[in-house]
Amino acid sequence: MSEPLLVVDDLRVSFPNRDGGLFEAVRGVSFTLGRERLGIVGESGSGKSQTGRAILGLSAAEAQISAKRLAFKGTDLLGCSAQERRELRGGRIAMVLQDPKYSLNPVMSIGDQIVETLQAHARVSGAEARAKALAALAAVSIEDPARVFKLYPHEVSGGMGQRAMIAMMLIADPELLIADEPTSALDVTVQLQVLAILDKLVAERGMGLIFVSHDLRLVSSFCDRILVMYAGRVVEEVLARDLHQAKHPYTRGLLNCLPVLGAARHPLPTLDRQQEWKL
Repeated sequence: MSEPLLVVDDLRVSFPNRDGGLFEAVRGVSFTLGRERLGIVGESGSGKSQTGRAILGLSAAEAQISAKRLAFKGTDLLGCSAQERRELRGGRIAMVLQDPKYSLNPVMSIGDQIVETLQAHARVSGAEARAKALAALAAVSIEDPARVFKLYPHEVSGGMGQRAMIAMMLIADPELLIADEPTSALDVTVQLQVLAILDKLVAERGMGLIFVSHDLRLVSSFCDRILVMYAGRVVEEVLARDLHQAKHPYTRGLLNCLPVLGAARHPLPTLDRQQEWKL
């Protein structure tokens, strides 16, 4: 059996708090990832985004990160040098962040940003980089890539900005993509278009995908497996197709809070959180 793309064993991420102690945002998260689509779901503050940032080495400077093992294709992500980590980041591991208007450089054209990303990881000429950037924009279903190449982030819609972000993250042909709520700022129609693009690219390139979201229904329709996080730890792992059979009361509570078409549910039920879920 081949080694998984990513191994995460007992990952912990802590931050100093005001009284001099530590707040543990991620508490003992463990999972492996192959060339598949893994969803990580949970409410805001559950630790799902901090998990993705720790894998990529994008945690805040004050964060304290530890793990029994955090490895990408055999490379120890906590033990490798800063230079090795930079070469991996954006090259073999990429991350699509939540809102393009906060992730794209407002004073650089979209095309220049994509070209810069490629040239940071591959020795290519300017002409070749431009051609690859135009192809990347076309691959994410952007019409007239040459026009969009010249535009600045404020000149495009949220959906087009997110597609440009995906093109930028995939330009160097990474083997692992972490998508941190890439559709939360988009309307439903554009959400589906972006998901279809991600699904096609993952299938064609054979990448591993970690899809971080708070939307259980969206993740269950898109991913192969789901990790449910609460208060910094994984409380349940389930196949996406079996989500309706989830057993943990937190997961059951989230499912129960979803609106149901044709059912009179007013007001919608809310979670009755239990202290033991944090243990």
